Amino acid sequence: MSHLPQNLLKELLDEKHNLYNRPQFIDTDPIQIPHSFSRSEDIEIAGFLAATIAWGQRKSIISNAQKLMARMGNSPYDFVMNANSANLSKIDGFVHRTFNSGDCTFFIKSLQNIYINHKGLKPFFEESYGKHLEISKVLADFRLLFFEISKDGHASKHISDVSKGSAAKRLNMFLRWMVRNDKRGVDFGLWTQIPASALYLPLDLHTGNVSRKLGMLTRTQSDWKAVAEVTSELRQLDPSDPVKYDFALFGLGIFEKF
Repeated sequence: MSHLPQNLLKELLDEKHNLYNRPQFIDTDPIQIPHSFSRSEDIEIAGFLAATIAWGQRKSIISNAQKLMARMGNSPYDFVMNANSANLSKIDGFVHRTFNSGDCTFFIKSLQNIYINHKGLKPFFEESYGKHLEISKVLADFRLLFFEISKDGHASKHISDVSKGSAAKRLNMFLRWMVRNDKRGVDFGLWTQIPASALYLPLDLHTGNVSRKLGMLTRTQSDWKAVAEVTSELRQLDPSDPVKYDFALFGLGIFEKF
């Protein structure tokens, strides 16, 4: 484990953040899926579904997310709002690893409930944040909302449970996409009532390994405690936008094999 002095650590991570947080990054990342839309609800839904299946090989994540968008007529919001048994059959046969067409159908029905009965993803997340001022509580709220329509045992594996210590990598990544607004053309900055300072690092194999090598993470398990530990280190480097370093840590891990 390397313990760089904080000023050198910040210098390294700022440099890598500038290298990777730019539009060229989109071509190799699942964020390209929501980037193919302009309507904010399309961006939210495409982003949420792409983030949900974002584990495994990036090529297959992107390819399967594109196939899912095609099954939804490349109009995810309209598809969700008009979902009924007839058009939900278009999802039959979709699969990404353990996320199957049954899970996907449940997700679409749950999203429909959120947009029709709870005003949508943005109002829900922003209001929950206004109430709690803490993302882990917002994610716990969201999980309750998501399974409000029914307790689907299989689908529930695909929405992290922070109350049980899950790192919630995919949800934290989705929030990074929706909240961060640095005008660099990668993250969307659509959810303006949640500050970037409140976000947590989407902790995965790559960002976890690099964080440990840099001495920013001592915890060996990749769970919510680890997420809180490394994010608190990142907040010392940039209190207003700690999760910008996701680009640096991820880039060092996946592109530079650090």
